Amino acid sequence: MTVSLEVAEGVGTLRLDRPPMNALDIATQDRLKELAEEATRREDVRAVVIYGGEKVFAAGADIKEMQVMDHTAMVLRARALQDAFTAVARIPKPVVAAVTGYALGGGCELALCADFRIAGESAKLGQPEILLGLIPGAGGTQRLARLVGPSKAKDLIFTGRMVKADEAERIGLVDRVVPAAEVYTQAHAWAAQLAQGPAMALRAAKESIDTGLETDIDTGLAVERNWFAGLFATEDRERGMRSFVEEGPGKAKFL
Repeated sequence: MTVSLEVAEGVGTLRLDRPPMNALDIATQDRLKELAEEATRREDVRAVVIYGGEKVFAAGADIKEMQVMDHTAMVLRARALQDAFTAVARIPKPVVAAVTGYALGGGCELALCADFRIAGESAKLGQPEILLGLIPGAGGTQRLARLVGPSKAKDLIFTGRMVKADEAERIGLVDRVVPAAEVYTQAHAWAAQLAQGPAMALRAAKESIDTGLETDIDTGLAVERNWFAGLFATEDRERGMRSFVEEGPGKAKFL
């Protein structure tokens, strides 16, 4: 399998495994969508790490596969490509990308689907599609601009240049830079900590933020308001407030 889902401590690791560069061919895209939907359904998965291994995250699409596709073939495929990445972005649980080595093209777009990105010191990220006479097609023009702003997104997409980890952190493309050997450990620790939290409140927070970024503020406030009120029907809310009153803040156990 080119992608696997392994679960430990409430954390599901979506592991890319297509040596040598984890090129995201059609079979890998489809498998990624399948496992993202499985991670969404499974109650024992409370947070997710996306990981490509110690040497590379994902160096992009399979160019040889794409080269033989004509316009008609890509019209038929483009939606499925985006749907695979959207399935990752819409996992209603905390998702962290553990980025080592190259995260280029589709690999960078996959990292953009996460809520948080931890990169190794030697990581390099970018959207080099322009160098092929193309643009990002798996969400890069949309998610990158929302994350780092339109001007910086245009810089990266127009030039196709790669950015090293320190610049990626500076512009907000990644959230934390750590030694390469610690990338997965720290990503798993971040996810495992959140996996101990109130699952429905985390889902509500993620959906409220993401929806708000995609719409006007009044609609976003309505989503927030409905989730806020709805959480008063949950056992986690009862447990959290009871713990606060009886024991003080930050001591509630949600599992």
